Amino acid sequence: MNKKIITICTLIAVAALSRLLPHLPNFSPIAAIALFGGAFFSNRIMAFVVPFVALILSDLFLDRYPMTEMLPVYGSFAMLVLIGFNLQKNKSAVRIAGLSLASSVLFYLITNFVFLYPEGSINMMYPHTFAGMMESYTMAIPFFQNTLMGDLFYTSTLFGAYYLIKINLPKLISE
Repeated sequence: MNKKIITICTLIAVAALSRLLPHLPNFSPIAAIALFGGAFFSNRIMAFVVPFVALILSDLFLDRYPMTEMLPVYGSFAMLVLIGFNLQKNKSAVRIAGLSLASSVLFYLITNFVFLYPEGSINMMYPHTFAGMMESYTMAIPFFQNTLMGDLFYTSTLFGAYYLIKINLPKLISE
């Protein structure tokens, strides 16, 4: 494995470990990890595998709900990796911020869509009706604010850390 891959994996691992620290609800590095993996791994398999391993391992430490109830989260995470591919050729601050915000919205829309969860599941206590879906989206607004802040914070931290390494320790990202 080359130094660049090790550096990217290390940054993702540190971000995933930060999920174990006390934090506001939904203020987490999930979207940042997905975007970062998609943006920096030229190998598309690695772009999915490394972030997913980090997410699943941190979920296991956090004792998350049954994996079947996490499928909407994991599905949206995969979409965020795909969004990250759009950053491979142009990693400008404006594009990164814009795609981070778009990722927040996509994650919110998917993970609060009640029809993706089994009726009465731990993750979703709203009925599978239009009214239940609207209530789910409404009740999630305070968490969405934290998601936006967390996504912007962790995305800028991950991409910024990589940039600082590139400038100050270029040998760590040589092929």
